[in-house]
Amino acid sequence: MKPFEEIRVPQPPRARVLLWADLKQSDLEELERTKSIPEIERILCRALVPDVPEPKRRILLELYTNQVLLCKEKHFNREQTSVLISIVKNVHQFNTETPLNNTDHCFNYCSELLLCHSVRRPPFSIDLFNADQVTEILTNFINTYIRHYFLYKYIFTPEVHLDLSLSYVGIPELTGEEEIARSEIAADDAREFEREIVMDEDQQSAATPIMKTTETDNPKQGSTPKSEVRTIVQKEVREEVMRLNAQLQKRLQESAEQLNGVLSKLEANIQVIK
Repeated sequence: MKPFEEIRVPQPPRARVLLWADLKQSDLEELERTKSIPEIERILCRALVPDVPEPKRRILLELYTNQVLLCKEKHFNREQTSVLISIVKNVHQFNTETPLNNTDHCFNYCSELLLCHSVRRPPFSIDLFNADQVTEILTNFINTYIRHYFLYKYIFTPEVHLDLSLSYVGIPELTGEEEIARSEIAADDAREFEREIVMDEDQQSAATPIMKTTETDNPKQGSTPKSEVRTIVQKEVREEVMRLNAQLQKRLQESAEQLNGVLSKLEANIQVIK
């Protein structure tokens, strides 16, 4: 797992021509001859995701199969089909490079790749798609990938955990037994906090869980300055964690609302272009 300071939103790579980058002419010949979805998935699995474990493989195959079906519906030629599959694959790989929100970067990267394949400017770009086809591809990309952006992010990126450690100035280091006792108390606190998170408001008002937060609850230990300081610190840490959890929920809600706003604007722009 990467340190927290190394987790950041990467910049999209430079757009490049992707003709025959992933699907070869032989693969496209097989795809043209078949109309069976299981057979299409077999060809795509062999060419694109041979070493990807389940359930990620199943999700990617569904994503790429839908793109192949779109190409068949729009009567795209082999070159256009090969490029479209590679564009979706590259955008997905860029999306899963970070667990952070990079929706705008993903959409901009997809737009740049489409532009790279819709303007004749060799060797930097080629004209495979016309304006109407670019609009159809962007509409499909928004309705399929972007609308399920957070689901792809959740499945293909690692979960970020905050590992918090505290040190107290002026207090001597704990002995082995004291360290074990503190670890047990911290574990009890963590389990109790998890139970509080999943309880709804009605349950919280009716329930009276036993909080194991102080060392004075243990009859084997007396009340000492260190235990009192530790109790105060644990209480403050618990309240701070609850505050951070509330902020995180608020941020997630704001991100979802922001994504819906972006989708609405993009759809409106596409309707204007049409």
